[in-house]
Amino acid sequence: MTDNTEKISDMQLCRQMIDERLHEQLVEAGTNYATLVESMRYSLLAGGKRTRAVICIKFCEAVGGRAEDALDAACAVEMLHTYTLIHDDLPIMDGDELRRGIPSNHIEYGEFTATLAGDALQAAAFETLTNSPISSEAVVEMVRTLAQAAGPHGICGGQYLDLSGEGWQLTIDELLELYSMKTASLIAAAAKMGVIAGYGTKSQIEIAHQYATSIGLAFQIRDDVLDCTATEEELGKPIGSDEENDKTTFVSLLGAHACEKMIKKETEKAIKAIEGKFANTEFLTWLAHTLANRTK
Repeated sequence: MTDNTEKISDMQLCRQMIDERLHEQLVEAGTNYATLVESMRYSLLAGGKRTRAVICIKFCEAVGGRAEDALDAACAVEMLHTYTLIHDDLPIMDGDELRRGIPSNHIEYGEFTATLAGDALQAAAFETLTNSPISSEAVVEMVRTLAQAAGPHGICGGQYLDLSGEGWQLTIDELLELYSMKTASLIAAAAKMGVIAGYGTKSQIEIAHQYATSIGLAFQIRDDVLDCTATEEELGKPIGSDEENDKTTFVSLLGAHACEKMIKKETEKAIKAIEGKFANTEFLTWLAHTLANRTK
């Protein structure tokens, strides 16, 4: 078995563990609000790469923890991420009608149900996080980390900058700030929560943040490139939406060639950050390269 095949198999096992736990969540029937829960599960269980959740588990393992100790944290990250996708797709946001190859939540269930499904998934993320089988002190630290990533200094602030910047030419610094908040903040939170779940050191938490911030930026720049070059079938969502919504991207500012250089630079920064700082970084190094070169 080649090294690459081993890493892919490891990734699949992680995803399977995460999906199995997610399927156990949010089970509701025979209530007047069962359709709301069905809407939540519709988007949460629609597949996806589970990249953030895998990062959470792998950083826990990297500091000597067990995957099971980070599993609830990983699921919480997926719930919060799914909430952002549901809200992103709403007509008042990006207005996308396709997500992960199926109709967006608001197309399937209507706008008010989709809005509430996103709200409820955010709440469910924190409830799930508190079920983590680790110390109360570690759980509190993970809750704080996820809340900071979700709020005005993270995803919500980044989304505000994104939407308020439509129709305006942003600078590179403004775009970097936007991406660090909207995309990289949750990836960084996932990495740090993994270290916390595995009882890593404060230094390792900071290193995980550096790694995740760099791959988060590379991830978003790759998204910008794919929005111009990939097909709708490959991405499972509409393409060309950035241009349609008159958004500034790194492609529109610098061109695709310069973007490829930035992706490579940020990926190398991520890998260098973790070298020698954890017992085993082979998977995290492989993942950084894989995300940088993804085609969907």
